[in-house]
Amino acid sequence: MAENEAEQKAGSGLVKKLLIFGGGGLGMIAVGLGAGWLIFGSAQPDPSEEIEEIIERKLAERETAEAEADNSTEPQKQSKETPEDDVFETIYHEFAGTFTTNLDGSRKMLQLGIGVSTQYDDTVMINVESHQLALRSVILGVISNYSEEDVKGSSGREMLAVSIRDAINGKLEVLEGFGGIEEVHFTSFVLQ
Repeated sequence: MAENEAEQKAGSGLVKKLLIFGGGGLGMIAVGLGAGWLIFGSAQPDPSEEIEEIIERKLAERETAEAEADNSTEPQKQSKETPEDDVFETIYHEFAGTFTTNLDGSRKMLQLGIGVSTQYDDTVMINVESHQLALRSVILGVISNYSEEDVKGSSGREMLAVSIRDAINGKLEVLEGFGGIEEVHFTSFVLQ
């Protein structure tokens, strides 16, 4: 019996040692897992929330930068009252083709592209278009009365333009009762 008691004491000592070391090992594992969970597991934010915060912060920075740029670089616009003076619109008409005729007392020819302008209403240009054939004849007659010396230089061209204007207005007054052409413009001027 004494041997049985000795074996029981020896067996129970071994069991106690295994329980102590096993329990200690399990305790150490539990403490390690708990510490790891506290450090790494519970405190991590959701990555999608972090991305949304970054995007919102960038948008807010961009909006403030744009607002500052708008305020600092561009001067503020101030409205001004516009004068209510009557401004007349100039209407232009260019005769199709060119006018070619011999100059007075010369073998040279003058070729002109002619346009006319007015600040009256569209009626004047409608009259010019409807009587274009008669006006072309009058214009050719005026050009053929000028000599080579008469059309040289800008003053000669200006005199020719005034003569053509007066002739066109005279013909329109006969045909329609009103001329209305204010300027004659040369779109081409070739002396050959």
